[in-house]
Amino acid sequence: MNIDFLDGNEMVALGAFEAGCNFFAGYPITPASAILQQMIDDLPKHGGTAIQAEDEIASIGFCIGASMTGKKVLTATSGPGLSLYSENIGMAIMGETPMVIVDVQRHGPATGSATKDGASDIQFARWSTSGGYPIIALVPTNVEECYTMAIQAFNYAEQFRTPVFLLSSKEIAMTRERVDWSKIKKPEIINRTYHKPEDGKYIPYRFVNSEDIPPFAAYGGEELTRYTTSTHDENANLLADPVKIQRMMDHLNKKIDSDKISLVVKDFEEGAEILVVSYGVTSRTAREAIKMARANNVKVSSLVIHSVWPVPEKEIKNALKNVKKVIVPEMNAGQYIYEVQRLITNNAQLIGVNTMDTRLINPEKIYQAILS
Repeated sequence: MNIDFLDGNEMVALGAFEAGCNFFAGYPITPASAILQQMIDDLPKHGGTAIQAEDEIASIGFCIGASMTGKKVLTATSGPGLSLYSENIGMAIMGETPMVIVDVQRHGPATGSATKDGASDIQFARWSTSGGYPIIALVPTNVEECYTMAIQAFNYAEQFRTPVFLLSSKEIAMTRERVDWSKIKKPEIINRTYHKPEDGKYIPYRFVNSEDIPPFAAYGGEELTRYTTSTHDENANLLADPVKIQRMMDHLNKKIDSDKISLVVKDFEEGAEILVVSYGVTSRTAREAIKMARANNVKVSSLVIHSVWPVPEKEIKNALKNVKKVIVPEMNAGQYIYEVQRLITNNAQLIGVNTMDTRLINPEKIYQAILS
């Protein structure tokens, strides 16, 4: 039996290696620095390159350049660093650049409590750059999921040609847990689709239907490639034509489809009129509270959301059927609760269980909300 004792940051790095990551750039920041260190120590052993850049802006800039030469790219930071990534995140979205951005969340805002946990960046990740275009963000609840979701994040980045966020947090990242490798189900590796010479002349951003993903050709190869941060046509030439601009923007909106990305864990109890919707490390607290409730003959269902963006609307709507009370625990002032609220179509009571004092939510707090 192959069993290790690892933390979330180590598992993110191992997941990246498994996914075929061969380029990393980052800058030290608590609580994500261990990922930087492990990539510098070990990525060259896997045939890749790891760089400690001079700052966060340079880090993501290196990643964009490396990705467009065909590398599988990772960077890791925390909330303050994510704010510095912002402009280049927009560039990566506009240029349809595959990469994985790990945000090991901590208590915020600003420097906040740098060594304490928090789900500070749930909305920040979604709206981290101008334009408001869809992004993909995955949230693990434990150490093992840091590994599998790192792989899945790379898969989505490659499949949809887009930056993908992996939103870990301090407690998951820096807490060691028992890992039984024999029980871990690894996602099948997906690589980006490359242009084939038999397909004719390469056009960098060609698509037929809005949801199509343009094939890729690496910079430095035989194909002529262009890259721009501005609105552009299929050849990456700047646009002034409103009709063509709308077509390109529709493509950025529609290529990321929640039906293809919806990752949730359902634990529905027949006849339950109470639903707990959770994500991240708080899902583990919610699970204990639900056990307490069920032990006292209170029927409660659970929906754990791993793909927070795009919102898995169909899954949430299905979970809300026949529910009279919805509880959303979060280690912030209430960020994802509004995504649940807009999907409620009856008069179900909506309760947020929130803490911002740097401590994990106590199961008793969620249990009392179930009973209220």
